[in-house]
Amino acid sequence: MSRILIAVTHLLGAGHLTRATALARAFAAAGHAVTLVSGGMPVALPRLDGVRLVQLPPLRIIGTAFTTLLDPDGVAVTAERLVARRDGLVAAFAEAAPDAVITELYPFGRRVLAPEFTALVEAVQTAAPRPLLLASIRDILATPSRRDRIAGTHARLAAYDAVLVHGDPGFLPLDASWPIVEELAPRLRYTGYVDEGEGEGVSAPGEPRSGIVVSGGSSAAGLPLQEAAVAAAALTPALSWRILVGRAVPEPAFAALREAAPPNAIVERARPDFRALLAGAALSVSQTGYNTVLDLLRSGSPAVLVPFEAGHETEQRLRAETLAAHGLARVLPEDALTAESLADAVRAAPPPGMSHAIACDGARRSVAIVEEMLHAVSPLPDRNGAGSPRRSPDFTPLTEALDRAADEGRRVTLWWRDDDAVAHTPALDRLLALAARTGWPVALAAVPARAEPSLAARLTDEAGIDCLVHGLAHADHASPEARKAEFGPHRPLAALRADAAEALALARARLGPRLLPVLVPPWNRFAPDLPAILPGIGYRGLSAAAPVAPVPGLAQAHAAIDPVAWRSGGGLADPDGIVARAARAVAAGGPVGLLTHHLVQDEATWEFCARLFDHLADRAAKGRSPTISRAAALFANPPLPVSQAGPIFRGDPGASPPREDSTASG
Repeated sequence: MSRILIAVTHLLGAGHLTRATALARAFAAAGHAVTLVSGGMPVALPRLDGVRLVQLPPLRIIGTAFTTLLDPDGVAVTAERLVARRDGLVAAFAEAAPDAVITELYPFGRRVLAPEFTALVEAVQTAAPRPLLLASIRDILATPSRRDRIAGTHARLAAYDAVLVHGDPGFLPLDASWPIVEELAPRLRYTGYVDEGEGEGVSAPGEPRSGIVVSGGSSAAGLPLQEAAVAAAALTPALSWRILVGRAVPEPAFAALREAAPPNAIVERARPDFRALLAGAALSVSQTGYNTVLDLLRSGSPAVLVPFEAGHETEQRLRAETLAAHGLARVLPEDALTAESLADAVRAAPPPGMSHAIACDGARRSVAIVEEMLHAVSPLPDRNGAGSPRRSPDFTPLTEALDRAADEGRRVTLWWRDDDAVAHTPALDRLLALAARTGWPVALAAVPARAEPSLAARLTDEAGIDCLVHGLAHADHASPEARKAEFGPHRPLAALRADAAEALALARARLGPRLLPVLVPPWNRFAPDLPAILPGIGYRGLSAAAPVAPVPGLAQAHAAIDPVAWRSGGGLADPDGIVARAARAVAAGGPVGLLTHHLVQDEATWEFCARLFDHLADRAAKGRSPTISRAAALFANPPLPVSQAGPIFRGDPGASPPREDSTASG
């Protein structure tokens, strides 16, 4: 269990608080101790089991005047109140003693509250041990018009370990609204959309829909839409309307709406079963706030979107137009909103329903990303360029598995494969330096059609390096709904044979005598009937993630111990999980392959790999299992005895890691 602190201040509506609260619930449900610090106006927040809520002296604004902070009575905020907020936030941090701190929107927004957030960041940086510091942002940001403000945001991000982007880059990437500079890109972690009401209110297939549901969010910003809807209802007496009004709309305005409503319209306050209403509605008319769109995506309701654009706001318009561009809704611009235009929009043929593949499991994925970072050896460097190392990996389960194998008289063979090599890069230099320092021979799975001359040139004088055939062009030929594959079952066997033969010929021409005729299918996926045809083409080995039925003349050695957290957007996966997978592979028998990807690994992943390789090499040098083998030995046909296999780590008593080897690798 870890301790998590989330700091948020909502000002216009409750969207920021809703998203932060959803994250808090997800962390608590995963067993973490959570402190949620809220600085906006108090809002009833149900289902906070396991979450400690700290309310700072609240602030609010009127309209979109974000720089004019008011107290709950509408009076300009005093310096004393701001100091009390700052001190309360720092005190909450001290009491929570968190392992991770998440600031919602800041430093991308809430610049008016910079003093209190700066105090929190400074408390994080001076704490021992230093907690992770993460920013939490929605899919779209308001980009400042002044470049110095953008630069200031990027400078403040130097103190942060990562940025949780609560959106789907395949639908709407962050760079659609914010400039992604070189220093920012490695910190981004896309989570998918954070759905407050996950699993609620989804209509059953074929269930009839009826009526129009109008919503304008929780704030008074939706009042113009609600007024237009009341008037449009009077123009469409054959249609039934339900107009929901946010709790922040003053009572006199709410009463005026109810009084003006025609008989075919119901005007009521926002309801907790909003998503269920949408699931049964023939049409939704709404603004395009983050949480409203999640309600639409989950309910599948056809939608007319009227994005909020007052005060030069661009967030909702961009989100609405993106949905429309994907064929998911129709847009009525706010400056074109009248009773007549809205009535015309709802009388027209209904827009498409929200059928989509947009990731909406952002709360769960956010927890997974933070958990992986908490287990990482070393987060990104701080503003001074120094890392903040966390705990060392616990290799005990792997050590115990190796000890059991030794007690049973089994010598475990380990080998190292690195995928996606195409050229001489700084990352490749780092990989080869790690191999040389630890004494581990590495097999580079190179992409033949993309291999540049610089790759073979860089390897000319390197000892203990083999090359494997990593597909043809590492191109995805799968259908959009299928998992990526270049040699997958969706293609004719004749096409697979032709590509495999071309790949081997290209690899031999471009990689030279270091090449082993071993196929590494991209994404570790391949058609079940592919292995049987490989020996006839000239291959003598296959390496993927798991063994298949034996094929005469085809050696198999697979690599499944991958430290990269692919499903969470990259970075280091949970070290305990990596070690556990390695221990299970040792227990299962056969060669155990460690897999890296030098082109995409972050600092934490490099550091973990270095410690793992050092740990295993030290065991081998002391004469205990394992044996560290070169790929040339594993894929020899027939397999070579250990004594003839070249640069292998035999683990003899008193032996030291080999640094060079002249055995041919062709």
